[in-house]
Amino acid sequence: MLSLTILIPTYNEEAALPATLAALDALDPAPDEVLVVDGGSSDATCAIARAAGVICIVAPRKGRGAQINHGVAAAKGTIVCVLHADTILPRDAVALMRAAMADPATALAGFMPRFVGARGTRWGSTFHNIIKTWYIPALFCPRLFLRGVRLLFGDHAMFFRRDDFLRLGGCDERAPVLEEAGLCLAFARIGRIRLLPRWVLTSDRRIAAWGSWRANWIYFKVSALWALGAREELAAHYPDIR
Repeated sequence: MLSLTILIPTYNEEAALPATLAALDALDPAPDEVLVVDGGSSDATCAIARAAGVICIVAPRKGRGAQINHGVAAAKGTIVCVLHADTILPRDAVALMRAAMADPATALAGFMPRFVGARGTRWGSTFHNIIKTWYIPALFCPRLFLRGVRLLFGDHAMFFRRDDFLRLGGCDERAPVLEEAGLCLAFARIGRIRLLPRWVLTSDRRIAAWGSWRANWIYFKVSALWALGAREELAAHYPDIR
């Protein structure tokens, strides 16, 4: 049976992390390892993780790409799932991930994110997030799109084989956001990218802070800029929300 690590990159996530860790504790079957990789939080993020019995390490450099690289190198699982601190997996997620990665043709996979909050499900933003995996490569990378490349993002709780990640060189640490999109291009060279037809529940905190129209414009803009080659400058277009 394939061993599995759930890797959570964090930075000042004391508000979101307790619910995520509680949901992980309810997974059946349980993952083999839960690993929090912190970027130097100034709040109680690491204390919350350790109090929950979770391994928490601090990456030498802040940034999701750098933290993911550091965490995958330290992970013990054959499969690694990168989970945002505000995202809840389905109860049978471990079995689903093991089954997906048992197929040698699958290189990378993820779930369908549903944005939820005090107002319930944000169906418009949820739909946009799903179709964005198709239309961004179709608009900006048509050659790759025709080869079957789809772009998954962090909210998709993507997962992959640890050895493949290391062999491909991991995340591009220059990109403060959308480091996952670069992984998709790398993994597409060695196999299929799949989107499992199961929901993960992710916080609508950015949508609540920015408003629906602005949030979806930002999601489109940073995706388009990334596809056109932007990397370090993406942070200026993606305000931090905690």
